Amino acid sequence: MQLIGMLDSPYVRRVAITLKRLAIPFEHKSLSVFRDFDTFSQINPIVKAPTLVTDDGVVLVDSTLILQYIEGISAQSLMPETAKPEALRLIGLALMACDKTVQIVYERTLRPAEKQYQPWLERVAKQLHAAYGQLEQMAHTFTCDSLLQPEITIAVAWRFTQLYTADVITLAEYPQLAAFSAQAETLPEFLSTPVE
Repeated sequence: MQLIGMLDSPYVRRVAITLKRLAIPFEHKSLSVFRDFDTFSQINPIVKAPTLVTDDGVVLVDSTLILQYIEGISAQSLMPETAKPEALRLIGLALMACDKTVQIVYERTLRPAEKQYQPWLERVAKQLHAAYGQLEQMAHTFTCDSLLQPEITIAVAWRFTQLYTADVITLAEYPQLAAFSAQAETLPEFLSTPVE
């Protein structure tokens, strides 16, 4: 099995950490959707990270769908048996935070400064704060003891946001999320899956 994509993508990183947590062997190919577009397109013509190539050669995209596949082939599950709607809510909030961070990064890095649309950036930042605000309210319940999919996704999302938009989402505003993510980043699955 091959996981294609760079670990600076929270979507790639959450899949890699999950594979390690479930002790599923895989090969990681660190290809950029920008710098390695041609090479990536030979594996997956739509050039989407993450891409997972199964042992049977099936190409899968979208981290959530890839994780569904991984759970299906594993004898274990990282989804809580109880409170599943709440777990899905937490994952959804964390993924939305990732999406909004990506939108800010793309607006800032792919558009010339004079063409950036400030009202759009403000709207996206407001949505990003809304997601992290809800997660901060529940952060006292997060634990690294069991490290299930909601916790993996939240910790990965927070690290990604801090790497690229720490000026928008500050540690002081969300101290419990910051503390939780810092603790998660000390775990073996996280340490062995550093952001590139």
